[in-house]
Amino acid sequence: MKPSVETDLHAAKLKLVRLAIDTYRENVAYLHRDCEVYRAEGFQALSKVEVCADGRRILAVLNVVDDAAIVAPEELALSEEAFDHLGLPEGQWVTVDHAQPPASMDAVRRKIAGQRLDQQDFHAIVQDITESRYSKTEISAFLVASGQTDMDRDEVLYLTQAMLDSGERLNWDEPQVVDKHCIGGIPGNRTSMLVVPIVAAHGMLIPKTSSRAITSPAGTADTMEVLANVELSIGKLHDIVRKHRGCMIWGGTAKLSPADDIMISVERPLGIDSQGQMVASILSKKLAAGSTRLLIDIPTGPTAKIRHMRQAQQLRKLFEYVGDQLGIQLEVVITDGRQPVGNGIGPALEARDVMQVLQSDPQAPNDLRQKSLRLAGRVLEFDPDVRGGYGFAMARDILDSGRALEKMNAIIAAQGAQTVDYPLGKLTHDILAPADGVVTAIDNFQMAHIARFAGAPMDKGAGVDLFKKLGDPVEKGEALYRLYAEFPSDYKFAVALCEQDSGYTIGQVADIAKAFVEF
Repeated sequence: MKPSVETDLHAAKLKLVRLAIDTYRENVAYLHRDCEVYRAEGFQALSKVEVCADGRRILAVLNVVDDAAIVAPEELALSEEAFDHLGLPEGQWVTVDHAQPPASMDAVRRKIAGQRLDQQDFHAIVQDITESRYSKTEISAFLVASGQTDMDRDEVLYLTQAMLDSGERLNWDEPQVVDKHCIGGIPGNRTSMLVVPIVAAHGMLIPKTSSRAITSPAGTADTMEVLANVELSIGKLHDIVRKHRGCMIWGGTAKLSPADDIMISVERPLGIDSQGQMVASILSKKLAAGSTRLLIDIPTGPTAKIRHMRQAQQLRKLFEYVGDQLGIQLEVVITDGRQPVGNGIGPALEARDVMQVLQSDPQAPNDLRQKSLRLAGRVLEFDPDVRGGYGFAMARDILDSGRALEKMNAIIAAQGAQTVDYPLGKLTHDILAPADGVVTAIDNFQMAHIARFAGAPMDKGAGVDLFKKLGDPVEKGEALYRLYAEFPSDYKFAVALCEQDSGYTIGQVADIAKAFVEF
């Protein structure tokens, strides 16, 4: 016989219900407004509650419902995220109580006031974030405060260590585990998807874990997902890397620096990506993945994340300081960030570019090929048996011989080849040159913005396909690029954005900005 709500009211027990709502990395609970427990406990919408049963507990943000068809007065409903975290079956009787506010919020308030935080503060904040004690509003406060008050280098170190300690850490039992990472901000810059198969084909261990896009139209994980499964368990990850010497997966499912994934879920809609948080995010993920040698790419240009050589050098010093303190050997290169790399912007288009390079297709974008070879060459030179300066030629030989393509196909098969087809968006629009001349500038930020308006990365076939790059001659009315969108609303907004600002500047060769390049 089922207990009644009345007989169990003193224990604040409610029947557990799974509500099919994706709240994306936030635990959310739902109570009916006429629920006697809701009224007795004095709960309020958006307050935090603690849900417990059978020794399990989660913290969740409360939403109040007026429709009994969604949640009845005797029920407690949990979002998909919260239900999975609690790990109990539907129909289970659970207790609900007020959650204690996280003690580390005091440190967040001090950061908002501009004060410096110590190592203990950062560990407390990150631990509370990992344990879902923070709502997204509170996480936003921490991220904005940390970004605007400019953490000093020791604060960045403390945040990195705390994020590293928040999850699992892989150990490959090998003297050298290499990786390569770009700080982002350059659309189409899918060099990692070429560096990994080249380096793995050489025999070096390169387990590539990537985040999904934060402010860009595609991250490495979003693009690789066009070709293969990227959500793998740690056990599966180990099997693939041991056999094939490399992989390209999303780091979230491997529970590497999980606090970083939660913070990224808040950074994405806010569109923030401060330098300190960027360094902590990248290095915590790489250290958690077991990397011992890391190549960092800092693209620099007028519309890149880093716009001046001085900024690039300051960021390099910050990476090197934190990396040295945490025991990872870093090499940081400053590359040309004046324009997108490759032709496609958006997951399906970028995956096409990568496969064209691997297949030595005549249509393959040469800038993507050359940059990838240079980066892969630098990683190959981490191998003590490779002489300095010989890496580029070795990388080129591995690519041209077909060994890199063979390795890529093996990794795709091992991770699980994608069974879903991602065609390009059916709605297209060509953006035409307004005058004769040459392309003197391409706005990275605007091109990324246009591709995101078109639906990327959520719609993998959405994005932008570039026909012209810096220095290319154009005639009035000639197509500069093509826009792809799947849905009419996305198409409408993207076209309007293009008409407002195409992202291209047409002029004379002398008007092209100088490149900041170290190789």
